[in-house]
Amino acid sequence: MQFGISCSKIDEIGFVTHAENLGYDYCWVTDSQMIRSNPWAVLALAAQATRTIRLGTGVAVPGLRLAPVAANGIATINRLAPGRTFMGIGTGNTAMRAMGQRPTGIRAFGDYIRTVRALLRGEEVDYTLNGLTHPIRFQNTELRYLDLDADIPIHVAGFGPRAQALAGELGDGLITGIPRGGKIPWALGNVQRGAEKAGRKLDGFFACALVNLLMLEPGESLDSERAIAECGSAIMANVHFLVDWVKETGGDPPDYVKPIWNDYMAFHAEREAATAHQKLHESHYSFLDPEEARFISPEMIRNFCIAGQPEEIVEQLHELERQGLNGINFIAPLKQQYRLIEDFSEKIMARM
Repeated sequence: MQFGISCSKIDEIGFVTHAENLGYDYCWVTDSQMIRSNPWAVLALAAQATRTIRLGTGVAVPGLRLAPVAANGIATINRLAPGRTFMGIGTGNTAMRAMGQRPTGIRAFGDYIRTVRALLRGEEVDYTLNGLTHPIRFQNTELRYLDLDADIPIHVAGFGPRAQALAGELGDGLITGIPRGGKIPWALGNVQRGAEKAGRKLDGFFACALVNLLMLEPGESLDSERAIAECGSAIMANVHFLVDWVKETGGDPPDYVKPIWNDYMAFHAEREAATAHQKLHESHYSFLDPEEARFISPEMIRNFCIAGQPEEIVEQLHELERQGLNGINFIAPLKQQYRLIEDFSEKIMARM
């Protein structure tokens, strides 16, 4: 099992170097322009300040920039950190919805990945913009303004069967979530179907998941103030996604969110309609909104989190590893992030 952290602030590159020193394997830099620092600036500083940790977007959003621009961005970072750069690409849940927009559709998502992949391989690709199609490729690469020589794996974010199949068809890895991305064997089955459709083998395929994590202290209960503060923002980020998903699809909320669903939707309906999309996502994996703290119950923690004493978490991670998961990433609230990655390294990683 490999372990990752996430970074979102331009002035906290020391967090990435600290994680590197603690033995973390990779770092995602988030791409959410309304609530986070610019990912390419953060990646560039992190690349200059580190030596071993792998760096990439977690995840780049097609709706925010053209595919050639995104490919150039990660290839530029690869010039600073050759051989330890990767690119996560997703449809853009928070980044788009924080502007009142929908994420990229699955067909356009696949086309975007294909263009980025071809350009990163140094290939020429037909590219359509503003109704005009022309062949494009990176030129003058011998001048080393970017690096296409060191491989840049593409990790496709997929929480549903079609996006997970795209990861198998086009990607070098899958980024999914627990519980939102479904059971790991189910997700990897979708990946396999995509690979079979494309006639691909999945040798070296990297399957990782964003998990919600809560390490209890000796004798601590799930309803302690500390426990709620540590996992609450991550739980609510998942709830926020489901609010938009149910509104857009008309689908039923999954069983694991039903304990609070009606009460939360009544609370959400009280917000001003014109800015509800902003309020819904502003605390995203950063802090627990005080008005939402009442929705974090022991039942919700059990439904959404890998939780327990360190030895219990180790066993849960070993089980995920047996199911085919290669890596996990967790996002700590900003006020707890240094302590949490230190505790996790000492109490969990050292046992695995």
